[in-house]
Amino acid sequence: MSNDVEHAKRALRAELRERRALLSEAQREAAANAIAARLDELVDATGARSISCFLSTTTEPGTRGFVDRAVRRGIRVLLPITRADGLLDWAVAGDGDDVIEGMFGLPEPTGEVLSPMAVNDVDLMIIPAAAVDRTGMRMGWGRGYFDKTLGSMEKCPPVYAVVYDSEILDSLPREVHDQPVTGVVTPTQTLLLSPTRR
Repeated sequence: MSNDVEHAKRALRAELRERRALLSEAQREAAANAIAARLDELVDATGARSISCFLSTTTEPGTRGFVDRAVRRGIRVLLPITRADGLLDWAVAGDGDDVIEGMFGLPEPTGEVLSPMAVNDVDLMIIPAAAVDRTGMRMGWGRGYFDKTLGSMEKCPPVYAVVYDSEILDSLPREVHDQPVTGVVTPTQTLLLSPTRR
């Protein structure tokens, strides 16, 4: 059974990667601007003063404009730093911080490194995803960093995945360790999917 699920996930991830690669620069920029506006609204609606987010890669729905604006608005933004042991360290985003290439070629901040426990203090988590289904189940890119993080938190704040509109699916293949999200943010909508994450 598990091999079938892994195979289905691998095939779906390949299809989603291919779709993202076909987007034009103009489409990516328009999506990033729309997502930034929706994330601003989400932060305001939740009253969050401390959040976690991620630095998007070139093919992911863009979050960098949102992160820059949030920092300038005085919101504390934690950005993930991948570790070899499968956990995430965190760094506080600063205005105009340098970005380096971390593990797996992912963009990562260069600020002071905080432990995996630092994320326990945020009011809202904004995380990447390959796709999310209508029950709130999230599928990542297969490394398990965010599933481990969410699964280890005693008191998890609202968690929103950022995806393109076509990546909200009716259902996803799932495994025991997969963690649901509260909602999803796309260029055209913010959806509450699973009000009680656990």
